[in-house]
Amino acid sequence: MSTLKDRVIVVTGGAGGIAAGIGQAILEAGGRVALMDLDRAKVEAAAGALGAGDRAMGVAADVTKPASLKSAFDTVAAKWGRLDGLVNNAGIVRLGPADETTPEGLDLELAVNVKGVLLASQVAAGHFAGKGGAIVNIASNAGKVGYRNMAGYNASKAAVINLTRSLALEWAERGINVNAVCPGGVATDMLKSVAEFLAPRIGQDEKALFDTMYPAQLGRHIKPIEVGRVVAFLLSDAAVIIRGQSINIDGGDTPY
Repeated sequence: MSTLKDRVIVVTGGAGGIAAGIGQAILEAGGRVALMDLDRAKVEAAAGALGAGDRAMGVAADVTKPASLKSAFDTVAAKWGRLDGLVNNAGIVRLGPADETTPEGLDLELAVNVKGVLLASQVAAGHFAGKGGAIVNIASNAGKVGYRNMAGYNASKAAVINLTRSLALEWAERGINVNAVCPGGVATDMLKSVAEFLAPRIGQDEKALFDTMYPAQLGRHIKPIEVGRVVAFLLSDAAVIIRGQSINIDGGDTPY
C-alpha cells in the first residue's frame, strides 16, 4: 500500500493504545507519523516502538493550549517540510453517575475531547497552507448511543460528531476533508478502566468483565490496528467522496 506515500500525519493522544494502531497503519500506507501527547517521554517511547526510524517521531503538546499546539506543529513541519493530515485522537473519560459529575471533571472532558479537537484542527489547517489536507476525528459510539456512568464523555463525543460536520462544511472550499470514526469495543487501557470501574459495582471479576466487552457480532475485541487502517483510508485521496461523516467502527454494535 502507498496511499499515503510520503505524507506527514500528526496523531494527537499519541501515547495511547489506539494511537499505536493508527501510527502503524499510516506507516503501512507509506506515510510518516508524528505522535503528539502531553508526556514527552511516553510519546517519544511510543514513536520509537513503531520501529520506523526517521519516519516516526514523538512530540509533546497540550491540546488545550494553542501556543503549545503551534510549537509542536511547527516542530513537525520543520522536520519534514510539510503537513498533510491530522488525527484528533486525544481524549479522556471520567467515570461516575451523572448526578456525581463535577463541574471540574466536565470542564476537563470538554476541554480535551472537544476544545482540543477544534484547536488542533485550526493549527493543522493553517499548516496545510492552501494545499488541502485531511482530518479524522476519533469520536465514539458513546456519542451516538450513550452509556451509563459517562455522561460527560457521551456529551463530548456527540459534540465531536457535530463539530466534524461543521468543519467539513466550512473547510471544503479549502480542500480540507474532515471525517470522524466512532470506535467501540477496542482493546485499550481506556476500556480496561471502564471494566475496572464497573466490576466491583456489579459483583464481577475485572478481567472476566473486560473479556466480555466486545462487539457481539464480531465475537472479539477490536484491535487498534483495525481502527488505524480505517483512519488511514479516510486520510487518503480514495476517501475524497466521504465528507463530514462519523463512521461506526464498533463491529456492528451501533446501527445508525
